[in-house]
Amino acid sequence: MKCPFCGNENTRVIDSRAYSDGNSIKRRRICENCGKRFTTHEKVVDLALYVIKKNGEKQPYSRKKVSNGITRAVEKRNVDPEKIEEVVDKIERVILTEYSGEIKSSDLGNIIISYLLDLDEIAYVRFASVYKQFDSLDSFIREIEKIRNEKINL
Repeated sequence: MKCPFCGNENTRVIDSRAYSDGNSIKRRRICENCGKRFTTHEKVVDLALYVIKKNGEKQPYSRKKVSNGITRAVEKRNVDPEKIEEVVDKIERVILTEYSGEIKSSDLGNIIISYLLDLDEIAYVRFASVYKQFDSLDSFIREIEKIRNEKINL
């Protein structure tokens, strides 16, 4: 692993820990050249998973797209970036355990939306407005009322 400070390739692991429910490893490293410390994360990168779009087109699953969508939804909200990564990890865990190789974009959207509601209500409404294609103020009001009713019934 190259040092991000000096570019030296000789670094040493000084601590390793399971991270995000055991789906990745967080490693603390030290550069043998400059002595600076940094953290790396290891996780499975290539998921053999395809998203089936509404038009039938298949695209490889992209963690980055899911993360970017959630990040846009929580923009200017007080949400810790590590919480976003945890949510994306949970979403991927659901996909990998409940789907075999392919998932409809609508199913993926529903999974994302269910985790966003727990993460941040405003982010949920923002994401839902795009995902569910709200076309009027009444669409927003219906969704907000739905959230309120669900919270009352809990």
